Amino acid sequence: MKIIRVETFLVPPRWLFCRVETDDGVVGWGEPVVEGRADVVRAAVDVLAEYLIGKDPARIQDHWQVLSKGGFYRGGPVLSSAVAGLDQALWDIAGKAYGAPVHALLGGPVRERARVYAWVGGDEPSALADQVAAQVDAGFTAVKMNAAGVTSPLTTPAETAAVVERVAVAREVLGAHRDVAVDFHGRLTPASARRVLPELAPLHPLFAEEPLLPDQARLLPGLVAASPVPLATGERLYGRADFLPALTAGIAVAQPDLSHAGGITEVLRIAALAETYGALLAPHCPLGPIALAASLQIAWVTPNFLIQEQSRGLHYHDEGVADLLSYVVDTEPFRFIDGHAHRTDRPGLGVEIDEAAVRAADRRGHAWRNPVWRQPDGSFAEW
Repeated sequence: MKIIRVETFLVPPRWLFCRVETDDGVVGWGEPVVEGRADVVRAAVDVLAEYLIGKDPARIQDHWQVLSKGGFYRGGPVLSSAVAGLDQALWDIAGKAYGAPVHALLGGPVRERARVYAWVGGDEPSALADQVAAQVDAGFTAVKMNAAGVTSPLTTPAETAAVVERVAVAREVLGAHRDVAVDFHGRLTPASARRVLPELAPLHPLFAEEPLLPDQARLLPGLVAASPVPLATGERLYGRADFLPALTAGIAVAQPDLSHAGGITEVLRIAALAETYGALLAPHCPLGPIALAASLQIAWVTPNFLIQEQSRGLHYHDEGVADLLSYVVDTEPFRFIDGHAHRTDRPGLGVEIDEAAVRAADRRGHAWRNPVWRQPDGSFAEW
């Protein structure tokens, strides 16, 4: 079996899919994307595809080594995301060729269902209670919310109180037997994080995500020691070496993204590394169906898996344009029951992509960019 074609598709709302075809007709799908830079990753996939054409798709480990390390300059979000999508597609091909789900090729499952959470916004909290209640009614046992919008370099008493109030609204609706995770999105300075996190402790968040920017990992040990709330990070870390400082600092939850951190091949290694530090795995996935399908294959085989993100209802998306289910033939793999995804034995990644819908969407394309925020004085603010 040889790879004969690699194609990419720019599909709304902000995703990039890749299709890898073999000479015997087996097709694998992946999702290589950096949100807001999809067209840049598309160019990277095209460059990497030059190496793959004519190769045996079954040599996944070797291809990962060459695609990740074969260039003198390596790493970073664009290259790692391009490799991630191609890696997903190669695992999809392998599963289809063997007639087995990817999790079977990885050693078999350790669980039958995986807990998932739903997004409820939080940038603008006016409708937060209704949003949380809607997810509870839909059966979810956990939600994640943004802690704040534009935040001062040193949080004011009012800003700190507003963060606590937002989380308190969610906790009131959720009660004591459901969970709320709080995403700071790197919007706090280290001093502000030390100020805010202890105030949230009585509300018992599942975890606080990205309380610091990823380039401030050297400050994580002090923040972990000061925070009574479990800390999570990883969506902007792209490999084992990036995760090591965070894990040695004592984070509770590692959040690699299957479309950023080198795909299934590398995230398996990150999960194993996290396990040695007593950290749990909660893959980041505000993306499309292929990324989620790949994430769930990791969930089925990872002993230290905690919970899975998924993008249905994500407030960054225009649901009238496309959502998680827009490009799949059968939505059953993404039917969440009592807040859980349930394992299937469908071959490959376990999701059948509607190729006609993908090709039609690519003709429309998209140019999604994340917002640029400003402080009241006009200076740049973290989004």
